[in-house]
Amino acid sequence: MLSALVHPPTLCSPSGSPPNPLSKNIVTRASMATASARSSARIAIVGDVHDQWNLEEDTKALELLQPDLVLFTGDFGEENVELVQSVAELGFAKAVILGNHDAWHTKQFSGKKKDAVQLQLECLGEEHVGYRRLDFPVVKLSVVGGRPFSCGGKQLFRQKLLSARYGVQDMDGSAKRICKAALGAPEDHLVILLAHNGPTGLGSNLDDICGKDWVYGGGDHGDPETGKICGPLVVFGHMHKQLADGNGLRKMIVVGADNTIYLNGAIVPRLRD
Repeated sequence: MLSALVHPPTLCSPSGSPPNPLSKNIVTRASMATASARSSARIAIVGDVHDQWNLEEDTKALELLQPDLVLFTGDFGEENVELVQSVAELGFAKAVILGNHDAWHTKQFSGKKKDAVQLQLECLGEEHVGYRRLDFPVVKLSVVGGRPFSCGGKQLFRQKLLSARYGVQDMDGSAKRICKAALGAPEDHLVILLAHNGPTGLGSNLDDICGKDWVYGGGDHGDPETGKICGPLVVFGHMHKQLADGNGLRKMIVVGADNTIYLNGAIVPRLRD
């Protein structure tokens, strides 16, 4: 059983300065029940960062929240290795998926030197869950990663990177890698899918959780293979809450017919001063 309480935390500094960048992100409380016992875990979801990250200040915000686990949905910057290294240094249990902006310039891996995508992956190590599973026994959670570098829709973004590192050539291959990663999760663990973009099938209106807000008439911009994994909670970003052209706000949480919770953490303004 999974229940979720979702709200953007209102964190301000004592001096009254603007809220910490992390205050735009989401916190969810996930509860698990088994026949023998009941436990709960607090999860902090850090939506698309887009260069808005300060290790010292955001650590303070997380210390106030006291999460058991922090999930990052990617898009840290346009291959911002220094920022990703800072995220890797965060002293909380965490799982990360890289987004399309994290492979913004690199179309294929360099054979001569380590490019920025390789450096980001090295910084994160096993905490990058693209096509793999990371178990957290203390809170009985397993995080399964979706397709790295996703930009949504039918396009397999950065196919050369996916092929070289993961052996993925198409959407079917991507789906198989995600399913394989989910196999073997401990039976008493709740499985969370962490992806950069959400799945198809959640609506095609402009303001739907994965709806195209930049095209007249909308459309479903979800990842075709992400919905093939069943689990009580699917966490992603990419589709910003603020819609294009001032068309309002996006739906950020959906509960499916099977009670799966789909949670979009991308509460990020498209424009900044």
